[in-house]
Amino acid sequence: MELSQVRPETQPRLRHARRRWPDPWMFVLYVVLFVMAFVTLAPFLWMLVTALKSPSEVFEWPIKLLPSVPQWSNFAEAWARQPFTRFFQNTLFITIGTTVATLFTSSTAGFAFEKYQFRGKKVLFMLVLTLLMLPPQVTLVPTYLLVRNMGLVNTYWALMIPGLTSVFGIFLIRQYMQSIPDELLDAARIDGCNDWSIYTLIVLPLLKPALAVLAIFTFTNTWNSFLWPLIVSDSVEMYTLQVGIAFFSGQTGTEYQLMMAVAVISLLPVLIMYVLFQRFFVSSAAMSGLNR
Repeated sequence: MELSQVRPETQPRLRHARRRWPDPWMFVLYVVLFVMAFVTLAPFLWMLVTALKSPSEVFEWPIKLLPSVPQWSNFAEAWARQPFTRFFQNTLFITIGTTVATLFTSSTAGFAFEKYQFRGKKVLFMLVLTLLMLPPQVTLVPTYLLVRNMGLVNTYWALMIPGLTSVFGIFLIRQYMQSIPDELLDAARIDGCNDWSIYTLIVLPLLKPALAVLAIFTFTNTWNSFLWPLIVSDSVEMYTLQVGIAFFSGQTGTEYQLMMAVAVISLLPVLIMYVLFQRFFVSSAAMSGLNR
């Protein structure tokens, strides 16, 4: 029976019933996405499960997926083996300071590159973009020599200086600024706002989604940084969490349950950061298609 032959009051219900049946290709898409999500989350789930196992269960064969009795004491034992509280404080201070500095420098530079006209702006912006093509290893030695000549080795400044600016952040903010109409800023100038007032009262509130994305990337990269803190840290008191974990893994040997316990703890701040700024992250992705 055709839909046109059904009484008008029953047609909406039939349309709703048809929509409830998934399209075959949509079902295949859901299956593929589920498999990809499982493959992505499997290492993290395995890390958490291993952190809760006893030493005998880690090497048990056949492999047991879940521990018989969760060993929550592994977290406290692993944390007490090394001064991880100090490592955590160092990493948190460096990461927050670097993230705040990056947000400020990237937002001001991106604002200037997009909304101001000055001589050599295009050439200067192209030179900034060329830095994106350079791998970090190229600038590692010159940056270390600069920090050493300044006498900042084994200090918080040495750990933070390379991350105070971000070429990617400048590019991201500059591209997002294209969605802010120039007429809005001109109206603010007519009302008597100076450049700093326009930046703080108008630009920054509109940049929240882009700043959230940049904050997530900067926080994650700084938190997980290993090579640079390893080079410029000469004492255990200045170790970051990632360097401390590497130092800890060299001492614990095959105590994988303790290594996984420390890894789980080090992952928590990044997850919390993403959860807090997730809605801004999604908003930025949705707004990216509306830019000019």
